[in-house]
Amino acid sequence: MQVSSREILKKELSEELDNIQAFWQKFSIDEEYGGFVGKRDHYNKLVPNAPKGIILNTRLLWTFSAIGNFKNDKSTLEYAERAYNYLKDFFQDKKNGGVFWELDHLGNPLNTRKQIYAQAFAVYALSEYYKLSGNEEAKKWALSLFGLIENHGRDPKNNGYLEAFKADWSPIEDVRLSEKEDNSAKTMNTHLHILEAYTSLFEITSSKRVEEALENLVLLFMNKFLNDNQDHFHLFFNEEWNSTNNIISYGHDIEAVWLIIEAVKPLDNPKLLKRAGEIAVNVAKVFLKEAYVKGGGVYNEINVDSGALDKDRHWWPQMEAMVGLEFANRLEQDSQFEEAIYDIWDYSKNYLIDHENGEWHFRVDDDHVPYPEEDKVSMWKAPYHNSRACMMFLK
Repeated sequence: MQVSSREILKKELSEELDNIQAFWQKFSIDEEYGGFVGKRDHYNKLVPNAPKGIILNTRLLWTFSAIGNFKNDKSTLEYAERAYNYLKDFFQDKKNGGVFWELDHLGNPLNTRKQIYAQAFAVYALSEYYKLSGNEEAKKWALSLFGLIENHGRDPKNNGYLEAFKADWSPIEDVRLSEKEDNSAKTMNTHLHILEAYTSLFEITSSKRVEEALENLVLLFMNKFLNDNQDHFHLFFNEEWNSTNNIISYGHDIEAVWLIIEAVKPLDNPKLLKRAGEIAVNVAKVFLKEAYVKGGGVYNEINVDSGALDKDRHWWPQMEAMVGLEFANRLEQDSQFEEAIYDIWDYSKNYLIDHENGEWHFRVDDDHVPYPEEDKVSMWKAPYHNSRACMMFLK
């Protein structure tokens, strides 16, 4: 009997999910100071005494929980509980509420700012952990963080969510997630991660308040972030929803389309679901024209005003592209979607999976050469994008 291309793809993705899980179980544990290590370099060499970031730690909690839920395998629970306990004991701001941005290697706060992006990712991780563990304390904490986001982050005048605050939730001037970001009051990236967090939280709570906030977010993506041509999402805005630059992130475009569909599904709104599907197909078709290179993966981003194209291939847009294109293909069967999925996976296997040191390279250049200055484990290098894409396909 001939094995289909789809069966081969699913087998390879299943094996890769196992590889990702094994890497992080073996190399991320901090046996000396507790929790998880802050950094491993390009060659997977431990960077001693590196700071510990909230994004890596919440993504580890999400990943170990999600893999356990997906495989119906409780062996990941010990890793998820390790992540949960470290978040609770060290990252949690017991005075002001919320989670800190960064700790030193001993667990002392280094950066106490309240980035809404981080609070959202904590909600996402805690919701997934609750599904695995049934820990009511985690569910209660997720709802508490939701309340903080809504009470402090949501803009009562103009709608949407502000980016960041000081430790006590008072205003802060520099709201950027990193030095690479634009210092804008509202960003598509943060709203996208609130969207996925609220989707998961609604699944475990059926809360009317969460449902309202989730539907509001979906409408913001459709009516504020989506451009007039309905084929790209704007990234940066001021408080009054005026766009503050003209950069397109291809990875965020294709990630958004399937996350919006997943967010609409539990809302029981056929009209909204139909529109989400139309947007997904539109964005996916333009994505293939502008971001995808046959045999060459997916570009990072473009500055529309200057025309400057960032041709680096980051690891995560490749995997998000596979999922987004699969969603589009199920809505409007098109051979170009199907062919691109297999091609992007082949590219990822050949150039982005690190067959020597494990896990994935952070990014490669236009000649497919990895950047040795990029880390294998760090604040922004975690197993969530690639493990999630594997699981979404295998579902």
